[in-house]
Amino acid sequence: MHLTLDVIALGAPEVPAARGFYATVFSPAVTDGGDGGDSVGLDLHGTAQFELSVTDRIAADTGADPATSGFRGYLLTSTFDQPTEVTTLMDAAARSGAQVLKPAKKALFGSFSGVFRAPDGALWKLAAATGKDTGPAAQSPRPTETTVILGVAAPKASATFYRALGMTVDRDYGSKYIDFHPAKAAARLCLMERGVLARDAGTGKAGDGFPAMVLTHTAASRDDVDALLTAAAAAGGHVTAAAQTPGGDYCGHFIDPDGFWWKVTH
Repeated sequence: MHLTLDVIALGAPEVPAARGFYATVFSPAVTDGGDGGDSVGLDLHGTAQFELSVTDRIAADTGADPATSGFRGYLLTSTFDQPTEVTTLMDAAARSGAQVLKPAKKALFGSFSGVFRAPDGALWKLAAATGKDTGPAAQSPRPTETTVILGVAAPKASATFYRALGMTVDRDYGSKYIDFHPAKAAARLCLMERGVLARDAGTGKAGDGFPAMVLTHTAASRDDVDALLTAAAAAGGHVTAAAQTPGGDYCGHFIDPDGFWWKVTH
């Protein structure tokens, strides 16, 4: 039994519009979901796998109320080689309808970053580890890593929950920041105190309801699905038992102690 973050499902009011936005900004590989346009897959250059779906649909699949307000509690972060690449993509996002929450500029400790809210409501931070270009910038910038940072009440307690499900901590800065080793070609999962994360994103920490995001693990067998759900319940998560879907998959869901949704499927 080993929980991995394999796919991030993002909800959007209109999938075609969201697809167009992300295609323009990040130039990912796009895979149609084969369901009449209700979903589409995005491969962010081998650093993360996303599925865009209508928000009402992913909420219904999990049994959640789709209503949401304020800060959704997470921040998607993509890291690039150079500041110019960050600026290029921030400008592309703004031209495509994103709201800039933090203009791209040099940050503390020599890094360079900016934050925007995508038209679908997701918050994105684009960052470079250095504040100065070291060579020609790529015409089509590609991220070196993508993470999803969850805003939690207590990172140490949240990390204990995820370790109980088999995740392996990579970097542990105590109550400030904890992350886990990512799966191959998938996003890294990170934990940060909610108020600190909101400030980093340039927004207030107030907000509640469905976050329009479901983290997905693809299990090797039905037994693994059941084992992970059992472990989630024992560790303090709220679990919906697995069942076979009309499409033939076997899946269940759990909500972690901080209110983030997971789908476990085979």
